[in-house]
Formats: sequence, structure tokens, C-alpha cells
Amino acid sequence: MPVFSYFISDLHLSPDRADINHCLFTFLREDAPHSDALYVLGDLFEAWIGDDDVNPFTQSIANAFKTLADQGIPIYFIHGNRDFLIRRKFAKRAGMTLLPEQHVIDLYGQPTLLMHGDELCTRDIEYQAFRKKSRGWWWPKLVLMLPLSVRRNIAEKGRKTSQQNHQKLSADIMDVTQEEVERVMQAHGVTRLIHGHTHRPDVHEFMLNGQAAKRIVLGDWYDQGSILKVSKDTLALSNSPFTHLKN
Repeated sequence: MPVFSYFISDLHLSPDRADINHCLFTFLREDAPHSDALYVLGDLFEAWIGDDDVNPFTQSIANAFKTLADQGIPIYFIHGNRDFLIRRKFAKRAGMTLLPEQHVIDLYGQPTLLMHGDELCTRDIEYQAFRKKSRGWWWPKLVLMLPLSVRRNIAEKGRKTSQQNHQKLSADIMDVTQEEVERVMQAHGVTRLIHGHTHRPDVHEFMLNGQAAKRIVLGDWYDQGSILKVSKDTLALSNSPFTHLKN
């Protein structure tokens, strides 16, 4: 019987990154079926312009996840900053359950807060302003009313702008602030947090209200597969080269 769960984030899947796509397919086919559950903590796609953008690429991703779900493995998804427009139609095609942006689970006896993590980067004031707008009720609704071609152009311009902004911002600004981490964890009454977004995989240990606390950061999939495996007594971050996962 499986006694562990997998966590992944920041895959940034796209039609022109076959290496990442194959890496995911291999993981879903060979590893994930042996787990209790799979949690995808945002930025599964490089960009998501709407559930109505059904094409061979998006359908292949949905099919791969649905195959896993049909084997009885629950799949949970939290939106990231690149795919916050994913809605129930895609989730249904992929066999996923959508979770709130901040969600606490009982992970083998320990309450654990799950999130994508972008809201923890409070020093990036410009992005936080956009995040507040884009997560509101009116902005997504307005965007999804636009033709697919227009949304594609908006997404492409957004990616270029994001790349330019990242080149200007310091690494400190793009990372989380410890004060916000502690505030959010205290608000949810937890001493363990798992998130992605920053592309800085690590396990951070600190004291929170006199108790030992951990913040586990998931890695991105730009250069290798990055997976967190958690059981009752252990947690392990691991990387797998694309060439290895293709074999």
C-alpha cells in the first residue's frame, strides 16, 4: 500500500518544450501511480488562456493526468501566476480537483499549508498589484470574453514583459519575505508549508511561536524534473535529468 504523496510545480509546459512534456508523461506513467496522491501547486503551463483553448497539446496533457486519475490516484491543483485561468472544464478533462489558493491538508498526521507561493513575494509591489487585479471577479471574466487569438497575443506580450521585469528585479525582491511566510502560517495554524513559484528548491527550518517550523520550496522543471515525495516520517526533494526520464 502506498504511504507517500507527490508534489510538483512550475513545470511551465508548452508545445515547444517536448523535453519537459516527456518528463511529465514518464513521471505520470511510471512513478505517480504508486502514490497516495499528486498535488500540482501551480504554473503547470507556461501560459493558460482559457479552457476553450482545446488543441492537441493541451489535450495530451489532460489525457495524461486523466489516465492517472482513472487508476484511482487523486490529483489536486492549485493555481499559479501563469495558469490562474484554469477552470472546471479543464480540471474535469484532466481528472483534477481544484483547491483554494491557500489550502491546509492533513499530510500523514501533520497539518500542512499548500500554496503556489507568489503571494509571499511581497517586495515585488508591481506584481502584487497585478495579482490582486487578476484574481478579482471582473478581470478574468473580461479576459475570457476575448477571442482566443487576442488572448494568445496578450499572453505572449505578458511573458515578454515578465522576462524583462525579472532581468531588472533583484533576486531578493523575487523571493518570499519571511515576515509574510510567518504571517500566513500563523493565520492557518500550521508549522509546515509547501510551495513553489520561486524556483529555489530547498527546505527552510525556523522557529515559529516557539515551535520548529519548515518551509519546503518545490523546484522548477526547466532543466530537469523536480519532485517532492512526502511520507509520514520523511520528505525528499529530488531531481531527475530529462534524458534519464525519457529512457
